[in-house]
Amino acid sequence: MQIDSVEEPLIAIRVSQYPTDNKKEFLLLGRSNVGKSSFINTLIERKNFARTSSKPGKTQTLNFYLVNDNFYLVDVPGYGFANVSKDKQKKFGLMIEDYIKTRENLCHVFLLVDYRHKPTEDDILMYNFLKYYNLNITVIATKYDKITKNKRAKQDKIITNTLNLEENSFIPWSTITKKGRSEVLEIINNYLN
Repeated sequence: MQIDSVEEPLIAIRVSQYPTDNKKEFLLLGRSNVGKSSFINTLIERKNFARTSSKPGKTQTLNFYLVNDNFYLVDVPGYGFANVSKDKQKKFGLMIEDYIKTRENLCHVFLLVDYRHKPTEDDILMYNFLKYYNLNITVIATKYDKITKNKRAKQDKIITNTLNLEENSFIPWSTITKKGRSEVLEIINNYLN
């Protein structure tokens, strides 16, 4: 799939602000600082389209990126927010839950986890929450290139066992080599055809 156009995101904090054009949507979830903005930029082949930040918790709204005038990538606040009040965390959680439970346009969820570490308690909770709602989920292991080749088999096993995945059922992702990009685009494409 060729990415020809991406529009500045439509920003929403409640259902009434969601897009109404009935296009398919693909949700991006992950803890703060897992690399969601870098994932978006690599996927759409734009350098700084989604703003990356060294400070976790920058995304505080639902951001609907219209791609090829055909589908939306939906970026939401990261969980495990580092410098955000408990009250705000709760609001983010409810905003995301509201979207997941009510949005009929939602086709697929890409759950981003950091390949360098064992999935966190929050990652496990989120994965199980998504499964509870019978959503189609693909786990994306970001920062894949940061682990040396001889340690990858061990890391694969940690992620697979921790999230109770079937073997080789996550996509290793690298913003540097673009590893995983074609697989993700293929998943999106399958819904569009």
